[in-house]
Amino acid sequence: MQIDLTRRALDNAIDRLIEPWRGNGSPGVTIGVVQGDALIAHRHAGQASLELGVPIGPETCFRIASVSKQFTCAAALLFAERGALDIDAPVRSLLPDLPESYDPVTVAHLMHNTSGIRDMLEILRHGGADLGTPVTSADLLDGIRRQRMLNFEPGTRYLYSNSNFLLLGLIVERLAGAPLAVVLEREIFAPLGMTATRHTPNVHVPIPHLATGYAVQDGGFVRAAHAFPIGGEGGLVSSVVDLAIWAANARTARVPSPSVIAALERATPFRNGTPNHYARGLRLRTYRGVPTISHGGLWPGYRTEFLRAPRQEAAVIVIANHAGIDPNSLAHRVLDMLLDRHGAVAAPKLPRKDQVAGLAGRYMDPATGATLDIDVGEDGTVTFTTNGLPATAEATEDGRLGVPRSGVPITVRPAGPDAVEVDQDAGVIGLWQRVAPGAVLPDDLPGTYLSDEMAARWTITREGDGMIVRSHGPVVRGPGWPVEAITAQDVRVHIPATIARSWLDVRVERGADGAIRALNVHGGRVKAVRYARLANG
Repeated sequence: MQIDLTRRALDNAIDRLIEPWRGNGSPGVTIGVVQGDALIAHRHAGQASLELGVPIGPETCFRIASVSKQFTCAAALLFAERGALDIDAPVRSLLPDLPESYDPVTVAHLMHNTSGIRDMLEILRHGGADLGTPVTSADLLDGIRRQRMLNFEPGTRYLYSNSNFLLLGLIVERLAGAPLAVVLEREIFAPLGMTATRHTPNVHVPIPHLATGYAVQDGGFVRAAHAFPIGGEGGLVSSVVDLAIWAANARTARVPSPSVIAALERATPFRNGTPNHYARGLRLRTYRGVPTISHGGLWPGYRTEFLRAPRQEAAVIVIANHAGIDPNSLAHRVLDMLLDRHGAVAAPKLPRKDQVAGLAGRYMDPATGATLDIDVGEDGTVTFTTNGLPATAEATEDGRLGVPRSGVPITVRPAGPDAVEVDQDAGVIGLWQRVAPGAVLPDDLPGTYLSDEMAARWTITREGDGMIVRSHGPVVRGPGWPVEAITAQDVRVHIPATIARSWLDVRVERGADGAIRALNVHGGRVKAVRYARLANG
């Protein structure tokens, strides 16, 4: 059922939404709305280039980062349709240079983010490299190949990993005997007339009409640093006009084929039968009673949201070159405009501030040492932060609080005054305990620790009243990372980053004699890394 909303009214409503970024002094955002086959609204605010004074316009292109993943999946599924690829085949049968620990991983696991393969970006981060650090594709692959453990047994859990889609892109290239860029252009972009879309692994190659990405710094803007090569996990440059063509094609399923489009949007359950809401490069979610299909993209200075409501034959595309803009929130606010006219159910109401104030605090999973910070704002807004990444909580229909739009989709309910029940993916539910403040860092923590999988050596030293970690990795010697005490045996290592701050949850492992033997490190996308203490450390 299509939604009736006059174009002028929609344009005016979007203009009011993006008004804060209008003018010459700010990077900005562009929003497109698709109804059926037509791009019925396309509005812009802000500058594509602050240096040149070029405004964002209809032809402006952006790096769309992880929105690329669905295209990589489409290419792989096309080879499967032609009989050249078995998606249930082991990944090592196609990429035999991967470690034996990847034996249980199939091509399908890559597409559904259920492989358990650790994220290559976080692997490099362990060694001190940020997204602005010049690295090569070989550096990324070396990191993936060094791993002797998976985050979990394939098919049993969900965890977002860019490594999955880099490997999937390499599989496509091996089957095609051609670069991924050539495959995507030949099979998808050219047939659809997506003339502004291209796969660009080298971020330093000039692209016509490409907006510069900006980060917020000291009340102003700086060009966001990015130097990692990007493959099947996020290498596309595109525009609202081209993504509108792709959104319309999802309805007609003309390219690459109806079966490929259907397979992209098909989720498969975890091994225990619980649903996985990540299909193939796409997230499935019900919003206000309406099924939606979406994916976000995040790269230094660029943020994207690609959001479709298939039953309403509608899509909203939001792309920004301003790191402080949240396209996910903007896209849902535009979708709200459409759904309000359609009479969709209202979103569940958040509880009052006095009902959630007692949730504020820090909580820990006693089994792993993973931590969750819950903050309650003056207006009653609840924020969940895991591994340094904050997400605004929403009310669920059963009275809990969740962050379904986050990359870490947890749901929380109170479990007494000092605990919360945390529902994670695959039906995994844990009782996380409140952490009391006032912990002090272990006196014997300073020393040197080594992880062969990360190819990183961490040196912890005292600095002033605290401690810092300095990582010597395979590419770079990293800056100092502050260490924060959480409990007597747990610390948090804070890592500044180009995109967002992050932290690693670290549990101290001691031997029978009480001496520190190792650090067990849990990040957002790399779990259970053991850093052994060196004898002379």
